[in-house]
Amino acid sequence: MNSFELIAPCHFGLESVLKREIVNLGYNINNVEDGRVTFAGDEEAVCRSNIFLRTTERVLIKIGKFKAVTFDELFENVKKLPWEDYIPQDGRFWVTKATSVKSKLFSTSDIQSIVKKAIVDRMKSIYNKEWFEESGISYPIRVFLNKDEVTIALDTTGESLHKRGYRRMTSKAPITETLAAALIMLTPWRKDRILVDPFCGSGTFPIEAAMIAANIAPGINREFTSEEWNNIINKKWWYHAIDEANDIMETSIDVDIQGYDIDGDIVKAARRNAQDAGVEHMIHFQQRPVSGLSHPKPYGFIITNPPYGERLEEKENLRELYEVFGRQYKDLDKWSAFVITAYENAERDMGIKASKNRKIYNGMMKTYFYQFMGEKPPKRRKQENSQ
Repeated sequence: MNSFELIAPCHFGLESVLKREIVNLGYNINNVEDGRVTFAGDEEAVCRSNIFLRTTERVLIKIGKFKAVTFDELFENVKKLPWEDYIPQDGRFWVTKATSVKSKLFSTSDIQSIVKKAIVDRMKSIYNKEWFEESGISYPIRVFLNKDEVTIALDTTGESLHKRGYRRMTSKAPITETLAAALIMLTPWRKDRILVDPFCGSGTFPIEAAMIAANIAPGINREFTSEEWNNIINKKWWYHAIDEANDIMETSIDVDIQGYDIDGDIVKAARRNAQDAGVEHMIHFQQRPVSGLSHPKPYGFIITNPPYGERLEEKENLRELYEVFGRQYKDLDKWSAFVITAYENAERDMGIKASKNRKIYNGMMKTYFYQFMGEKPPKRRKQENSQ
């Protein structure tokens, strides 16, 4: 079986969550960097990582790493890599994305062009051909430059892993599925605890929570580019991973997960999304303003992404919105709240000091993950065996 060094990118600030996921899948971590975790894996690991990891954007096979400060160095180093081990003669290949940070080579379009030319040059010499029709399977390539160090990799995923396949309808400012899952996993919430999202939008937080509770693998209902890479990954490993995902699923469990939104059309969309995700029976969605936030039971959780004033009409009402949110939260009995927002006055307007405040980048936007910790429930007494 082929062995690889795999790269899993993630949101900046959430590397620890992804690392824990990878370790729980049974793989050894090689390196953790800003927005990226590298680990060792085989063919089966590629399949299982794509299907089971909730918090990465994609899974990449690292082809090489080297330093380059000129385009000549970039060309020659790319050409040295064993591309014939990965791309067949009729393979369709291109550099789908290049990024450059603090590097002398910064023109991403030039980087993409030169990497492609270098691979073609290598293939010409190996396959003794002057022209490649590229009529076969797709092999997308990604290139990262950081402080003149180049990492080049094959993208096994294709469309980003945040696209689980269930979210057809979105709210105005949706949070991605991978980010939502990572934030839930940062909290102490477990499936036997109440969870409410009073600004649920298209339902991403409640749906991801339900999928976590039911052990539904996030990639079980979608396709991946590398499914067709029979020259690299034996098809049987995809079947094994899907069988594993089906075996561990528990959709009949009882949970208390709720999502509210003031917009009735968005609530309908959230219900449809939950239905497509197979968890509609696990979530109670309701059209309700944040002023109606309440629950009779103690020790629950709020995990939410309230508006933060990206549009002018929102900015005018932000203070009042957060004041109402804070007032309703204070009336809940021993609850914890976890709030991701770019609104810097969230604590002030809610009238509560957060226990923790974690900075997380949502794309290029700096956001704050405020953690308001409530009391822990008393530990349940273990049932003594009467026999």
